[in-house]
Amino acid sequence: MLVVLQNAGAERAGRWLVRGVDLAIAPGEIVTLVGPNGSGKSTTAKLALGVMTPDEGSVRRRAGLAIGYVPQKLAIDWTLPLSVKRFMGLTARLSDAAIGEALEATGVRHLLGEEMATLSGGEFQRVLLARAMARKPDLLVLDEPVQGVDFSGEIRLYELIGEIRDRLQCGILMISHDLHVVMAATDRVLCLNGHVCCSGTPTAVAASEGYKALFGGRAEPMLAVYEHHHDHVHLADGRVRHSDGTVTDHCHREDGHHRGDHPHDPAHSHSHSPAHSPAHSPAHAHGQPHGHGETGREDSDA
Repeated sequence: MLVVLQNAGAERAGRWLVRGVDLAIAPGEIVTLVGPNGSGKSTTAKLALGVMTPDEGSVRRRAGLAIGYVPQKLAIDWTLPLSVKRFMGLTARLSDAAIGEALEATGVRHLLGEEMATLSGGEFQRVLLARAMARKPDLLVLDEPVQGVDFSGEIRLYELIGEIRDRLQCGILMISHDLHVVMAATDRVLCLNGHVCCSGTPTAVAASEGYKALFGGRAEPMLAVYEHHHDHVHLADGRVRHSDGTVTDHCHREDGHHRGDHPHDPAHSHSHSPAHSPAHSPAHAHGQPHGHGETGREDSDA
């Protein structure tokens, strides 16, 4: 295994950001973390990366693990000239051959001399993927990898992510705030809301004619749609308030557990059903630097 989290949790200022996370990522496996803002997705990823230390449970990483990372936001002054070639070499020394090979693999080698600020949302994300994969990582972490991209562009990017996995045989950990659109090509999905609400292999696929028409012929094999229903709220002290007003120490009043005992187990009885009307809209607005001007989408769990 590349990374293993066992009952991992992290708190800040007396408030649990996430608790009880069991997660194992193997080479060649794609795992997606989904959930609303503040659900613990970014915290879970930071625990896996070693950026944060768990306050409970444990995290183990394979010795010498090489990690590639595509952030949700970039701290760069986009008013300054910055070509794709220069951007590729900002955080690591890469040969021209390595840069060209990575850009070729993501289909944007022709953009080598273009300015980053002029790229479309899809082009920007492909350049970010190229920069991350140029280092030949064992684990690739992608935070909102399709932000700023329209629906059809999302499908193509998800296909590209699958191709990168096949090419490098790396593990991939993806993060998304969107509970409605999830790759069917994902090997496992973990739905977070301060804890692992459910986990397992995606099986639901968008089936309506309108959905197929929107995404085209590749939509059905590539996308699974989930509708998630929460009947409880997590309090700052870690306890749970249920819809009837009662407060308990755990999410399940009967047995005190809300997740599978093994990271590969499908978890509890939260319902997941095909949703036929996706509630997602393109995140990018014209006139704003692509892929790095988003607000309100970053997890408040930091």
